[in-house]
Amino acid sequence: MPHEPPIPRSSDGLRRRQLLRGAAAAAAWPVWPAQAASALQVGGLPVTCNLTLPVACSARAASAAPGTRFEYSKYNGWPEIKESLMTGSIQAAYMLAPLVMDLADKKIPVKIVSLGHRSGAVIMVRTDSPYKKFKDLTGKRIAIPSRFAVDFLFLRKMLAREGMTPKDIQIVEMPPPDMPAALYAKAVDAYCTGEPFGAAAQRAGYATPLRMTRDEWRNYICCVLTVREELIRNDRALVQDLVNHVLGAGQWLDQQQGNRDKAVAIAAGRKFFNQDPNILRFVMENPTDRVTYGDLRMIRTEFDELMQLSLEAGTLKAPVAYEKYVDESFAKAAKAAAIVL
Repeated sequence: MPHEPPIPRSSDGLRRRQLLRGAAAAAAWPVWPAQAASALQVGGLPVTCNLTLPVACSARAASAAPGTRFEYSKYNGWPEIKESLMTGSIQAAYMLAPLVMDLADKKIPVKIVSLGHRSGAVIMVRTDSPYKKFKDLTGKRIAIPSRFAVDFLFLRKMLAREGMTPKDIQIVEMPPPDMPAALYAKAVDAYCTGEPFGAAAQRAGYATPLRMTRDEWRNYICCVLTVREELIRNDRALVQDLVNHVLGAGQWLDQQQGNRDKAVAIAAGRKFFNQDPNILRFVMENPTDRVTYGDLRMIRTEFDELMQLSLEAGTLKAPVAYEKYVDESFAKAAKAAAIVL
């Protein structure tokens, strides 16, 4: 018998949102701390698409090289990270690529400087459900994290392949940590999201992937390293060091399973994701390319595809110039940092 879902633990999102609102009200203008005085706060979600961030932070902290350290700042949702970047509460974060396009178009001074991963999204259904083909989901309730999420674009691609449209299903927006329990309770018929929230239900025995990006969209990108333009102007060397460590983390993660096991132990801790390591390990092993990190090249045509899909989905109202939301210079100059953990 399947057990009730072991939901990955997370911190109190309400308190964080209250703090963010207070910070936004108190600060009419961002205050930029001296980089030498503190670590660079980098926002992220407790998702395996962000796994390069805990590795990069840990490797930088373990390095004997002088310079600013990176500190992982955990958020429970994209709206909170978006607000923090907009107000200047943080200067760097992993963000949804289409959301960065929208922010840049609205004159929020942010730029994508690196990818964070590839693949890592799934469409989950109950193992005891009659849904064996994608078209079986016609008329059913499917949860997505956000209409800005690339998971939603993945769902739309699968619908298009079956000659379906979003009007053929019922779409509900839901925080990814709530999705496994919602599927277990039959509050939704399926959900589309990033890991480890698919693995949590699969490992518990009551859900199975209907579609995976590893099979359907190999060059899928979702979370991208985004920084405020003030940080680029004020400390290019720091941004380059961060990009180098993210690139190094990605290559290190894909070198061997032993490195992924170390990354799981690091990310599962309270300082980072604060999750069940067994669920994270399940993502890393079933199959091993469920999420990949070694190829973090910035390829313009891939961003163009994301933009076109976002325009078709209505999450973007008009095209955004590539140079308006991407700064390729750091990726082009990147040299993968040595990861010693």
